[in-house]
Amino acid sequence: MRPPTTPPSSPVDLLDRCSAIAGLSLGELAELAEVAIPANLQRHKGWPGMLIEKWLGATAGSKPQQDFPELGIELKTIPIDGNFRPLETTYVCFAPLLMQPGITWQTSNVRNKLQQVLWLPVEGDRQIPLAQRRVASGFFWQPDEQQNAILQQDWEELTEQILMGQVESITSRQGIALHIRPKAANGKVLTDALDAEGQRIKTRPRGFYLRKSFTEHILFNAFS
Repeated sequence: MRPPTTPPSSPVDLLDRCSAIAGLSLGELAELAEVAIPANLQRHKGWPGMLIEKWLGATAGSKPQQDFPELGIELKTIPIDGNFRPLETTYVCFAPLLMQPGITWQTSNVRNKLQQVLWLPVEGDRQIPLAQRRVASGFFWQPDEQQNAILQQDWEELTEQILMGQVESITSRQGIALHIRPKAANGKVLTDALDAEGQRIKTRPRGFYLRKSFTEHILFNAFS
């Protein structure tokens, strides 16, 4: 078995590719793909996701679009414990801090990323060696009316603060499903933003993340 050389032709094809790797370990997938396995994830946090992208034929890379733009589907790998509970928050996308007035939830990158998601849980218990962690079954998810309303409300409240020049006052405690927190390799990485007077300031880049309580509900509905 080898990783595909072309992107999936349809959602059914994509789900078939998920089924083909379900139950296999990251070590087995890395060996079959001839990819080096890091000793741990301290400096390679995104390695499991990149390995799975390779096996599913994702084409977007780091571009601000869905991982499978031809299908309009975003891939989210999510580390889980033995009870299928998420072990960490889920990164969605960067939060633009020089946001153009007039942007709406409907045209936002957050909504674009979350309108159709392929969730692929992976064992994430740190007691399990990285190479032995297995891939679970993938499933498609689209936010229902209630979930969409919660996401929209969180996004609008957080975005309003950015537009008002209050990015420095945003905390990770804000938001029911969606929150903002720093997103950078270290505290020395800075980007432009605006303060309350409309003057440019330097601040740490921010990212939108889904809370564990929100993704746990998604996983529960999929596997219960």
